[in-house]
Amino acid sequence: MKHEITKNFSLLIITIGFIAFIYISVKAFSIVQKTQISTSDGIYINHVTTSEEIEEKAFKLTKKCQSELCEVQSILDYVTHIPYKTNHFQAHSPQRTIQLDFGDCDDKSNLLISMLHTLDKEAYFVLVPKHIFVIAPVEDKRLGETKGLWIDGKKYFILESTAKGSAVGFPLHYKLDEINVIVEPFTNDKYTFKQIAWR
Repeated sequence: MKHEITKNFSLLIITIGFIAFIYISVKAFSIVQKTQISTSDGIYINHVTTSEEIEEKAFKLTKKCQSELCEVQSILDYVTHIPYKTNHFQAHSPQRTIQLDFGDCDDKSNLLISMLHTLDKEAYFVLVPKHIFVIAPVEDKRLGETKGLWIDGKKYFILESTAKGSAVGFPLHYKLDEINVIVEPFTNDKYTFKQIAWR
């Protein structure tokens, strides 16, 4: 009788362990699906995040702003002044990029888009050969003559996180057919579009 109880208890523990293993595996796969996207250069790993630290920094940088352009430019100024340094390993989290005070295009673009997200700004990653930059629609008359990426009739301005002191509406240094993919950062979905132009 005692042997039978021990055997049943062991089976119960094994079953629970197996179920836990399946659950953790499915959860891990789901996380990988939400952070990785394939490009012609390989796999890009997305590290956008929301946190109290990122939120506080974004609000502090933009508290005196009276326009959307000022808000976006203030965050862009902060990110571009973080020194550029190639990160040969996995992209840093936005918090780690702030702590280290350096980053490459992945690190700095992740920080930039995370801070924009805390202010409810629409923004996307654009992946081109060996580089990544951010685009965002910004409504401001002062940008009327500034070129942008027109995607299905909507104008987006380039935010280049690696060019120190760059302005909203950075020039496009790539051919349109070099754009590997446009990514919605917080769902990691590829942005599907029919028409794209630079004008």
